[in-house]
Amino acid sequence: MHNIPSISSLTSSLSLLSARARRRRQRYVEKNGRCNVQHGNMRKTYRYLTDIFTTLVDLNWRCSLFVFVMAYAVTWLFFGAIWYLIAYCRGDLDHLEDESWTPCVNNVNGFISAFLFSIETETTIGYGHRVITDQCPVGTMLLLLQAILGSMVNAFMVGCMFVKISQPNKRAETLVFSKHAVISLRDDKLCLMFRVGDLRSSHIVGANMRAKLIKSKQTQEGEFIPLDQTDISVGFETGDDRLFLVSPLIISHEIDSRSPFWDMSQAQLEKDDFEIVVILEGMVEATGMTCQARSSYLAEEVLWGHRFSPMMLLAEGFFDIDYGAFHHTFEVDTPSASAHELALAAARLDAHLYWSISSRLDEEPALPTQLPQTQTPQSELTASTNTPNDPTITVQEPDKQESTAAAEPNGNVTTDQSESEA
Repeated sequence: MHNIPSISSLTSSLSLLSARARRRRQRYVEKNGRCNVQHGNMRKTYRYLTDIFTTLVDLNWRCSLFVFVMAYAVTWLFFGAIWYLIAYCRGDLDHLEDESWTPCVNNVNGFISAFLFSIETETTIGYGHRVITDQCPVGTMLLLLQAILGSMVNAFMVGCMFVKISQPNKRAETLVFSKHAVISLRDDKLCLMFRVGDLRSSHIVGANMRAKLIKSKQTQEGEFIPLDQTDISVGFETGDDRLFLVSPLIISHEIDSRSPFWDMSQAQLEKDDFEIVVILEGMVEATGMTCQARSSYLAEEVLWGHRFSPMMLLAEGFFDIDYGAFHHTFEVDTPSASAHELALAAARLDAHLYWSISSRLDEEPALPTQLPQTQTPQSELTASTNTPNDPTITVQEPDKQESTAAAEPNGNVTTDQSESEA
């Protein structure tokens, strides 16, 4: 009989799925690198006008084109209206058929003709049909003013469009990151890895990789930090963060005692809520401008016990890169325990081996270093009695024994036995 899931288990599963779906939408940085942050309640908006150039460059293309067109149209209309006003005030419009009348601008008979003369003046087209005369000092001053302001408008707007076109943001579109990050063993050490590649043949000069962990945190004083940023080392100490990005590379973060994932196991990864933001910076080889590409990985986008598939083949005279396998991973044997637990287990194993070897060495018999006293020759022993009832045996050194034997014929040395006989 099949087990029918209870309503509570279904409810918990649905709540878990909804929580994961809700967490998936709350990205800090999107997969394409766009930061999911909106600034609101900004009162000092005049600060944007103090840096109008950067403000115009940061606008989207529709707004930029609208500002570009309106900048020229407004200046043309403004100066066209002034030229028409001059002609109207001087009475040039009332003497259109009078050949003896010298107008301020020849062949200006209305607002449309004054507007066309404004365009010809600012863009230096100069058709020659409408021309200013020397009988209008006000018109001469206005002509100089429009020529100067027109040059400034041209320089400003063309500069904005050039910077916007040459921005390296689109260069970041050809810098790709893997869809998933993986955790597996590398050189017997638990590592967090992801893949990065460059689709263009022109390279990124001085490429540098950084990574950040975005996670909520509560301090010991009770302060709650919703988006706390922690550095994830990808080889800053050893220089491995500086990349030679000619072919796709696998960026590795060793999970050690300084890593924020030191105590994270496979079970905890499935329940945890965090985001890993990866940032690739470098200089575009073609333009020399700095480029930055960003991506992120949520907790459910980190695969435990996986490894990236190889994608480089050695062809005839060159290396062939198969980008079809860029995002592919495969499962490998990986312990589900955290790096901290693996380190403790390895330390316990080393300690057990050390003490087992030491105990075996202690059990082995010690080698004899000198002959026992029972094997000493009888000639080297002399009897010495402190008391008649307590005889003692002493061992004398050979040199002393020889001197004793040599001194006995002269009567300088006597034994204890001779003294007792006397």
